[in-house]
Amino acid sequence: MGEPGHDRYDETVAAWRAAGERGDAATAVRCLAPEVEVISPLTAQFRFRGRAAVGDMLAALHEVLTEIRFHTEVGAGDTRALFFHARTSREAVEEAQLLRLGPDGLIRELTIFGRPLPALTTVLRDLGPRLLRRQGRPALARLVGFATAPLAAVTGSGDRRIVPLGDPARGSAGQR
Repeated sequence: MGEPGHDRYDETVAAWRAAGERGDAATAVRCLAPEVEVISPLTAQFRFRGRAAVGDMLAALHEVLTEIRFHTEVGAGDTRALFFHARTSREAVEEAQLLRLGPDGLIRELTIFGRPLPALTTVLRDLGPRLLRRQGRPALARLVGFATAPLAAVTGSGDRRIVPLGDPARGSAGQR
């Protein structure tokens, strides 16, 4: 039947995907190993470790990301990459998740990647304060919200107004 735990890997990944699309953080947590570690695309300053911390992060994330629809899965055995489209506020977002599963079939490491930049800064602006409020740190939640709002505004505005000016399709025929 292939490598040990193969069926458990497939079951976990299927349950993870279904929970994500339903916005069901509690079910997603059941897919995680007790010592799970999440590597965020938003900061290299810390990682989320353990089911409780990751569960809080997932609950806050599902308040921020909506309309999650997985579109691609690659990999086999204990290493998978999943890709989905979602929305955050007005921004469309695409996320890639690298899942590393343990012998028990549960996710032991999750590395997250996302695009485009305006969507990521919107997630940062909205997720940080929610997560900090869940942790009982309302003053820090306000500070993080205040500090990240300009970044989200600048990247969103620049993406809508300035970046399109550099579109290669907009160049004149004589410049090609």
